[in-house]
Amino acid sequence: MVIRLLFVLAALLSVGVPAYVIAWLLVPMVGEDTNIATKALTDRRGLALAAGLGSLLVVVLIIASVLGAGWLGNLAWPLVIGIAGVALIWRNASVDEQMTLRRLAEPLLGWTGKGKRSATVVRASAAVVLLVSGLAILLAGHYGAQLLRPLGGLILVVAAIVLILGPWWLRIARDLVSERQARVRAEERADMATRVHDSVLQTLALIQRNADQPAQVVKLARAQERELRSWLFGGKTPGAVHDQGTTTLAAGVRLIQQEVEARYGVAVEAVTVGDCGLDDQLDALLAAAREATVNAAKWSGADVISLFAEAEPTEVSVFVRDRGRGFDPAAVPGDRKGLAESVRARMARRGGSVVVRSALGDGTEVSLRIPRVAGPRQPSRA
Repeated sequence: MVIRLLFVLAALLSVGVPAYVIAWLLVPMVGEDTNIATKALTDRRGLALAAGLGSLLVVVLIIASVLGAGWLGNLAWPLVIGIAGVALIWRNASVDEQMTLRRLAEPLLGWTGKGKRSATVVRASAAVVLLVSGLAILLAGHYGAQLLRPLGGLILVVAAIVLILGPWWLRIARDLVSERQARVRAEERADMATRVHDSVLQTLALIQRNADQPAQVVKLARAQERELRSWLFGGKTPGAVHDQGTTTLAAGVRLIQQEVEARYGVAVEAVTVGDCGLDDQLDALLAAAREATVNAAKWSGADVISLFAEAEPTEVSVFVRDRGRGFDPAAVPGDRKGLAESVRARMARRGGSVVVRSALGDGTEVSLRIPRVAGPRQPSRA
């Protein structure tokens, strides 16, 4: 956001547009090794088109300056560089980027159908009339004593710009809203997937491991049924400590300890240093810590798991350690989503960080850190 604001301010000062276009030409896209400028240097027709458009714009600016619009000279070189650069980008960008550019330019060009083409011709003609009239009034107003004439010309120029660029601005606004909605839906789906993984899928895995113990299977199934009913009809999200009456970090750590010991039969040594109230950030942290503890109980083979949490004024840290068999994080199969989605992705969505240290035979340590709003640090209760 800071970079975007700086570019907007620079554009108002006439230096932002050429800087943006040059960066667009020189900075490679994510996942690509070359930039657009490298390809554009071998495009003779593109270079000729860019030079022609730049020369035409220079001629127009010279004519405007002769007619008395000398203030346009400040915009000369940014416009020339911007138009020439956009022409090179249009011809030499990747296929996906060209499709994006065409979609954005469609409201301006409007050559997708007879009806749209006619409407675009009418709109462009009206805008040209308004623009010419406004510029004529502005140029004439500088030599007269009437103050309303420049104002009227300015209004006509603004109206012409709105008439031409209005559909484009509307498309950008709609795309922005659609993008935000899609991002929200994607985050909701990801959050639901992690909740289902941490509850239903974990219980199904336990049922498979205890298939020879009918009483234990029935107990797990009933517990999972109650949890799902609470989620679907009571709004209590599985694994969310907020929904279980827990309001502090230390209480959340104790809840993880009790749940893992009761469900998996593995001892959990929990220690907290300092304490603080919970919010959405820390709720996600505890959910990720719970999943890391569950993974240790299921796969490490250790008899004891250490769970350590520390609350600081600006950061909360949780460490999950075991002295089990360990594993190679790079060799985890792609269909295993516990570490990738329930731990890493969950923390990333909240601005936290995850570090996993593990080696075969040396146990595992999962370090979770997340920032928090500075507040009073309560004394430790565990």
